[in-house]
Amino acid sequence: MDNFEYERKLYNEGVNFIGGVDEVGRGPLVGNVVAACCVLPKDFKLDGLTDSKKLSEKKRDLFYEYIKENCIAYAIGEVTPKRIDEINIYEASREAMMIAIKKVQKMINLEHVLVDAMPLPDLDIPHTPIIKGDLKSISIAAASVIAKVTRDKEMYELDKKYPKYGYASHKGYPTKKHLENLNKYGLIDGYRKSYGPVKKILEGENI
Repeated sequence: MDNFEYERKLYNEGVNFIGGVDEVGRGPLVGNVVAACCVLPKDFKLDGLTDSKKLSEKKRDLFYEYIKENCIAYAIGEVTPKRIDEINIYEASREAMMIAIKKVQKMINLEHVLVDAMPLPDLDIPHTPIIKGDLKSISIAAASVIAKVTRDKEMYELDKKYPKYGYASHKGYPTKKHLENLNKYGLIDGYRKSYGPVKKILEGENI
């Protein structure tokens, strides 16, 4: 698949600074939803760069460092579990994306945004939502890697504080082992109270 098609078209139209935007962490029961906005140079090349979920952790980590060192600009946007509970995860994902974009706008004259699937009606510059954008746009793929590695690092930090919950292995997703640990040890701060399994524990039920 040609994952430079959208960028090439915009460059040919005279657009120079394109932000790719993606988010990670809609499904986990715990922690922030994390978005990244990444602007790549026109001559950027990184063989194998694609949707972060399709990369091994080792490769993601290598790509993360390479992208950070070779991009024009990048920024992270995060929305907390409390906010997720207030506005729902879809809107929280959009909010995280807007935070990341606004940070990049303070660094450079961002001219267009390519975003993974989600329309951004509050964005004051042109943008293109792309279904499966992390497979079709190298800029979105780069943002996907930045966001994924950032969130995984947060889960590793949580694992250091609460090793018996197994955050390093499940990254907060509702795996069988994660749910068993919640039944056994209960909730810690940072869980999304609007999510079904967490609601059940708060109501005193086993999950």
